[in-house]
Amino acid sequence: MTKTITFNDLRRLKDSLPDGATSRIADKLNITAQTVRNYFGGSNYEFGKNCGVHIEPGPDGGIVVLDDTTIYDMAVAILEEEEQSKEQ
Repeated sequence: MTKTITFNDLRRLKDSLPDGATSRIADKLNITAQTVRNYFGGSNYEFGKNCGVHIEPGPDGGIVVLDDTTIYDMAVAILEEEEQSKEQ
């Protein structure tokens, strides 16, 4: 499933994640933490891979098309867990 969002929205999601979330996602998917960072707009391909993220120039940082939303969905789930734990 693909998803289209703005680059700035993708970065806001990444910046909202708690400490350790990148490693947590990487461990669950058996990929490097740098690959997760690259998914969120990083560009270190020496230690990480491209994860099907396509960025086109445009307003609000540009448009990002995510070929696979697995990492995105996991990040959203982590944020939802954080919100629920704050409410308790």
